[in-house]
Amino acid sequence: MQILSRRAFLTRTAGTAAALVAAPLAPLWADPASRRFRIGACDWSLGKMATPEAFAVAREIGLDGVQVSLGTEKDNMHLRQVAMQQAYRDAARESGLAIASLALGELNNIPFKSDPRTIAWVGDAVDVAAALGVRVILLAFFHKGDLRDDPAGTAEVVRRLKTLAPRAEKAGVILGLESWLSAEEHLDIIERVGSPAVQVYYDVCNSNDRGYDIYDEIRRLGKRGLICELHAKENGALLGQGKVDFRRVRAALDDIGYSGWIQIEGALPPGAPLVSSYRANLKFLRELFPGPA
Repeated sequence: MQILSRRAFLTRTAGTAAALVAAPLAPLWADPASRRFRIGACDWSLGKMATPEAFAVAREIGLDGVQVSLGTEKDNMHLRQVAMQQAYRDAARESGLAIASLALGELNNIPFKSDPRTIAWVGDAVDVAAALGVRVILLAFFHKGDLRDDPAGTAEVVRRLKTLAPRAEKAGVILGLESWLSAEEHLDIIERVGSPAVQVYYDVCNSNDRGYDIYDEIRRLGKRGLICELHAKENGALLGQGKVDFRRVRAALDDIGYSGWIQIEGALPPGAPLVSSYRANLKFLRELFPGPA
């Protein structure tokens, strides 16, 4: 695969965005593959982290797909195994759903900024993503992996990403950074790495909770082609009943021409049943993100 320069990559992204804005969008009842937006959920939010059983739950809810975990320290990131990859393909095919994207949530406990094992995990995740036909890998930077007020940790993340980004570029895979950092801080990391394979995995709830203007941040990052995927999230509330104004999120996504996956994370009131709550979350999002505004 041809490796694009940053300028060429952003030019191509801008052209795609313009085409999306100009083209008529698919109606609510269209086949999921033809919709502008596809809605999935994280396997950990479905109570089935790092297991193919997440697809059965997602099908019961009515989702389009599942964001799957590479694994955990305990199972040695088992999605790296060819047999496990086949098990996920089988589960996806049987459910009629898609493997939407890949995530390394274990980086919250075993930080990419400091643990040498994580370099191999992220590198292998690129190969797994390519084998499964997914484009986005979420790299998590929370808890022990937090980069706030940690210039040394951030510098090490930049160094490691520089070594891994060419592998991701060749595979056509995006490494999406999800953290407590602001848009400006993410942009600083991306510029220092200097690769179009490093973008932002934008979580509207996390950034809103940090006090950032998420609607402005989406536009600032998105107009540079730097948002690879999004989490639709609330802490302790259904979507539409919390702090995030998803109508304004939709307007911001329209402004940047975003097209792709939106993954539901959290958004479960205390003590509420998962399936019925996620059906309500899905219904809310479908009304806002079916295609045409």
